[in-house]
Amino acid sequence: MTAMFDAYLTRDPAYDEMFGDGGLRPPYRRLGDSLRRLTAPELASRVEALQASYLDQGVTFDIGGEERAFPLDIVPRVIERDTWSTIEAGVQQRVAALEAFLADVYDAGQVFTDGVVPRRVIATSHHFHRAAAGVRSPNGVRIQVAGIDLVCDNTGEFRVLEDNVRVPSGVSYVMTNRRAIAAALPETMAEHRIRPVANYPLKLLAALRAAAPAGVADPTVVVLTPGVYNGAYFEHALLARTMGVELVEGRDLVCRNGHVMMRTTKGLAPVHVIYRRIDDEFLDPVHFRADSMLGCVGLIDAARMGNVTLANAVGNGVADDKLIYTYMPDIIGYYLGEDPIIRNVDTWRMGEPEAREEVLDRLDELVLKPVDGSGGKGIVIGPAASAAELDELRAKVLADPREWIAQPVVQLSTVPTFVDGRLGARHVDLRPFAVNDGSKVWVLPGGLTRVALAEGELIVNSSRGGGSKDTWVLAGPTQTQLEVPTQTQLEVE
Repeated sequence: MTAMFDAYLTRDPAYDEMFGDGGLRPPYRRLGDSLRRLTAPELASRVEALQASYLDQGVTFDIGGEERAFPLDIVPRVIERDTWSTIEAGVQQRVAALEAFLADVYDAGQVFTDGVVPRRVIATSHHFHRAAAGVRSPNGVRIQVAGIDLVCDNTGEFRVLEDNVRVPSGVSYVMTNRRAIAAALPETMAEHRIRPVANYPLKLLAALRAAAPAGVADPTVVVLTPGVYNGAYFEHALLARTMGVELVEGRDLVCRNGHVMMRTTKGLAPVHVIYRRIDDEFLDPVHFRADSMLGCVGLIDAARMGNVTLANAVGNGVADDKLIYTYMPDIIGYYLGEDPIIRNVDTWRMGEPEAREEVLDRLDELVLKPVDGSGGKGIVIGPAASAAELDELRAKVLADPREWIAQPVVQLSTVPTFVDGRLGARHVDLRPFAVNDGSKVWVLPGGLTRVALAEGELIVNSSRGGGSKDTWVLAGPTQTQLEVPTQTQLEVE
């Protein structure tokens, strides 16, 4: 293993989180010492065991119609306590501002009146749904679960890349990654004080129960899934099982007199909170797609009457719109009176003539993103694009400027990753998950680290061949000397 570390090359100008000019950075010193005690064959054997265990457990994802084991790299990502404290505060601030913004958008719209966000930006968003107006959670929470995507730039500063408050996914990998790495590197984990992630289902269940209709002391919570053919079905089933609630499909539900009922072997049973993992457009054929077989007729009306809570709320997708992302510093200042704790990546709005002119002159230097894109789809990285691709992009931007934003090429930070039998620098991002119960926004300590397994690749999504890493948030201060903690000090799940 030492030889592989010696041959490890960072990718300038990206910031490498494990290695700096002085060698191993402090948070990684224990990890580096532990890994050096492993030989290359030992590490390769553990990697094979990791992959086999994920296939056996069904921890897979669909790519091109083929189910594959979700790639988990054996080298974890380590985040020191002080850095995580900043991330945690920044995510909490972001969620609080988004909650206020969404409540305003679907009610008084004061943010438009005061000129903070143009009304047309919302009115032209594909995920603005007038059917969501007047639908309120009893405890005032629209975002029970948020996933805020962060990147660490070439200076080592974390930046917000995008917000996910519609149907954020990926938390199942956080939990399964931790169990898998604990089995693969037990001696390494024993040398660290790592904050646990296993309590996420309890936090989520508490937030869902807190959102129950008024007067319901013991609410029935269900997880609504599109079904077994959905790419995230593994996560839906895992969350239902670990929360101890029913996993249902649309055909299992029926609305009667403004109440939602669940079909059981004993007859119909009331449902009070639905943690839905179905996009808005498929939830209710009355208000959205009439051909949808995934939802249930009457859900929106039942929610409007206050008889059931849909989590996350319908219409949250306007906040996922990458054009709204560009207004987030102003939104945070408007609702909270604060500066952003975690800054956005610099962004140009293509709907603004001056910005569009500048970007079109520099297409080969910038990254262009569709405002409604997800999973890395539609992104064009200028320096890697051909002349024909740039010409096609230029035409698309000119045809519909509102649908595009531009950003500089952010050199995502790198972390050593075991690929093809050796360690290589691979780019990573981070999706911390936040749970809002109405009294506090709790941030899961760790989140999902996604890694681009191809050398030099900047898009980390699994649909583009990416994998993941276990994310270790240290519970204590970073030690400059290697000290093995006692058993009572260990905070590993």
